[in-house]
Amino acid sequence: MNWPSKFSQQTARMRRSAVRELLKLTAQPDMISFAGGLPAPELFPVQEIQAAAEVAMKHQGARALQYGETEGIAELRDWLATQHSTPWRKVHRSNVLITSGAQQALDLFGRIFIDPGDRVLVEDPTYLALLSAWRPLQPEFVGIPGDDGGLDLTALKGALPGSKVLYTIPNFQNPQGTTLALDRRQQVVDLVQATGTVILEDDPYGMLRYSGRPLPSLFELEAQSSAEGSQTPRWNTILVGTFSKVFAPGFRLGWAIGPEAVIDKMVQAKQAMDLHTSTYNQIIAMELVRQGVLDRQLPRLRRAYGQRRDAMLAALDRHMPAGVRWTRPEGGMFLFATLPEDWDATTLLAECLHQKVAFVPGEEFHTSGRGRNTLRLNFSNATPELIEEGIRRMGSVFGKHAALETRPALEANAQAI
Repeated sequence: MNWPSKFSQQTARMRRSAVRELLKLTAQPDMISFAGGLPAPELFPVQEIQAAAEVAMKHQGARALQYGETEGIAELRDWLATQHSTPWRKVHRSNVLITSGAQQALDLFGRIFIDPGDRVLVEDPTYLALLSAWRPLQPEFVGIPGDDGGLDLTALKGALPGSKVLYTIPNFQNPQGTTLALDRRQQVVDLVQATGTVILEDDPYGMLRYSGRPLPSLFELEAQSSAEGSQTPRWNTILVGTFSKVFAPGFRLGWAIGPEAVIDKMVQAKQAMDLHTSTYNQIIAMELVRQGVLDRQLPRLRRAYGQRRDAMLAALDRHMPAGVRWTRPEGGMFLFATLPEDWDATTLLAECLHQKVAFVPGEEFHTSGRGRNTLRLNFSNATPELIEEGIRRMGSVFGKHAALETRPALEANAQAI
């Protein structure tokens, strides 16, 4: 059978994730990996999860093992609704959908909103798995550049007319680690409300802040400005979140919060996909919330990941050659490095893998074809000691490359003299 000839046209736009494929290489026990967006497994609340699972099975075993509502269990949706309600907008259970990880929420959103040819605005660079989910839908991706303060508002304003969706990660963006500044957040909300574009606000890292002050979400700012300025409050923003970064990614528990009409349509799409998210995992997560595990876990994660971020920034300062720049995130799991213009991060990755250290080249995060000289580094998964050693190895490879790059110019100058 010639299987490729039988595949749908959509499959031509599918590709394997560079990050997921790279994880196969970095699984070697002696590899220091800054590649995957992995939480630290030694920080998982394993004993607390075991205890919560025992309570769940003792008191709700039959319910936990049965089929459940597509929308998710009521008590978890009620808790999320309370967490995201503000004085300007009351969130109800009907506004919340539990998904199999935040990734499913992104996929469902694409399925119900994006038609071939629709203009979709994304940060450039942006989250790679979002591009993977939406490419088969054949949108026109328009990358919006930014800086340390987030989206470039001039570029955004010029791109918004005629655009259907703006996808953004305002807090500790993946892959850059940057945070959208407060004044820009309000301006983004104002600009988008004027055009009627839908905002998909992805907030997987918002609970993991290590420095600076917490900022209101676009979801909150939209509710406030809409309530204050209109008799009919607008709801243009869909908010996506996850437990993967604060409990454990193995739960595969995420959520989407939005207007009832949107949630209802996402429910229809989810029913055709997996019927419902694991009831068992939802009940355990709700039990962890009830027992205060989330409240205890967050300070623990912030302390440990903050130390790891600081260790990586200090190691980069010590070991990277001149001409290499990087972001300084206030939270999250990543920072983004920019190499000299003519360097190729993929070539350097091959050399680094020989030294048993890995990162993700940045080109695939870009929609513009740029980024060959960029790379993403994850700091949450390695201990400070491994971070120091891994960055030292990278710095050695990069330093040798820098010396080879400058040698021809030095020789030419010597000949001229």
